[in-house]
Amino acid sequence: MNEPTTYGRSSEHQTAGVEVHTPTPLAPAPLAPVQPGVVPSVASVVLPDGRVVTGYAVEPAKPHPATTHKPAVSRTAVNIALGGVGFLAVCGGLLLLATFIAALTALIHQLVILAAVLFGGWVVVLVISAGSHGGGTTVNIRKAVIKRNKFYG
Repeated sequence: MNEPTTYGRSSEHQTAGVEVHTPTPLAPAPLAPVQPGVVPSVASVVLPDGRVVTGYAVEPAKPHPATTHKPAVSRTAVNIALGGVGFLAVCGGLLLLATFIAALTALIHQLVILAAVLFGGWVVVLVISAGSHGGGTTVNIRKAVIKRNKFYG
């Protein structure tokens, strides 16, 4: 009886064996001290109180030639953007100019109508006041006589 045990499964549903891989850690690389290419010179400084300070002279870091300063945006792109802003400002100004001209035309139109109404009212007042006024020459047409196409009044 050396048959494999299926633990409750039928022999036709047996699964293949599962391989388990466990990673093996890498050995840490040995750290080797790195010597500078050129041994810096030791500098000594005498302080005013007489103490002597000794140390290495540190040179400022020089930028790599490939990392020279370049503008973030090209000058041409900036000029194009400024031209677009100027164009938008001009378009807005022209729109405001057109609106101003339309408003001025409407104002002039209303002033002309107001002048016509005032002038017409002034004429009406003159006509009415002239009829009620007693002065001047009054011609009574009912007493006039017309004979042979001649008016005798």
